[in-house]
Amino acid sequence: MREGPDIARIASLVGDPARANMLTALTGGTALTASELALEAGVSLPTASSHLSKLMEGGLLTLASQGRHRYYGLAGPQVAGMIEAIIGVAEAVGPKRVRPGPRDAAMRVARVCYDHLAGEQAVAMLDRLVDRKVLLRHDREIRLGPAAASHFSALGIDVEAKARRPVCRACLDWSVRRSHLAGTLGAAILDKIIAEKWARREKDSRAVVFSPPGRQAFEKVFLA
Repeated sequence: MREGPDIARIASLVGDPARANMLTALTGGTALTASELALEAGVSLPTASSHLSKLMEGGLLTLASQGRHRYYGLAGPQVAGMIEAIIGVAEAVGPKRVRPGPRDAAMRVARVCYDHLAGEQAVAMLDRLVDRKVLLRHDREIRLGPAAASHFSALGIDVEAKARRPVCRACLDWSVRRSHLAGTLGAAILDKIIAEKWARREKDSRAVVFSPPGRQAFEKVFLA
């Protein structure tokens, strides 16, 4: 069976602090250059390039070229979710902190995990959607409820659009240590939040900052 060795290899790749810092920097969904990732990891450019080669070989990164520049990004949303989960597990079994997850209060409330919403607001949203039976949850599996299509259609979100990715997927939240919503639906909800200007992406950060009216609108739609 290949699964065991593959998992062991991934764990060894993420276990290096410099590589872990690079991967964490990419979970915001933005592609970065080797120089930018070297700064994130606090290593020299040649060292960063060596780390990036190993991460590419491990299937965790993709590489795109634009003009003279080469940009690294995570291989997909599942990789992003895995990175957040590994960070959470590492903190849980490592030296104890008073509170898990990011120290930045804004990041704890709401942040981007690749292309979907994470943090306290995201976990509360999933809980409420399950309570209302818009989504159905069994252990780690999340699926659409009978009324989900009409519910999200009223919000301008098409849950029946064909996509290679799952519509719903549970993603273990780094700070709350419970699941938030990933998949194409999670990504569509974050897109709506930004499009409606309920919140904005904080510059050079994964934080998603709600305005007071935006928070009220979000809570009315997703937490009521």
